[in-house]
Amino acid sequence: MALRTLSALPGFNDSVFADRFNRIDRLFSQLTGDSPVASLPAYDLRKVDTSNYLLNVSVPGWQEDELEIETVGGTLNVTGKRAENESKDDQGWIYKGIRRADFRLSFSLPEHTRVSNAKLENGILQVAIYQEIPESEKPRKIAIENRQKAIEHQA
Repeated sequence: MALRTLSALPGFNDSVFADRFNRIDRLFSQLTGDSPVASLPAYDLRKVDTSNYLLNVSVPGWQEDELEIETVGGTLNVTGKRAENESKDDQGWIYKGIRRADFRLSFSLPEHTRVSNAKLENGILQVAIYQEIPESEKPRKIAIENRQKAIEHQA
């Protein structure tokens, strides 16, 4: 386990390589149009049971009115947009390590899937996803008939 010390001037303690990686990531993101890896929040996706899934997105410092969850077609979008008055809160900070950049996460949803609910608690956005497969589309076993014809003996 690596131990990282905290300092009043953490910019001087950061690794040169980490800074260069972030610069390269931003450069490739500008070229491809994708979001930089560092600007997307971390998330976990867990299968709770056969029909239920739970998506946890790490959004520390975000408020409910700054987050939006929508389903369009077969895609689930989780978007975070900062409030306009945040610039007033930027005064007095020595170091801000918790990223608050706008983001958009997109997930492809399988057929017959719906978002059942969402809640924000302790900096974790939990999105419950339910997949209900109709009986007509569930796998079923087909019995194989075994008809043996009796051979009649004719004399």
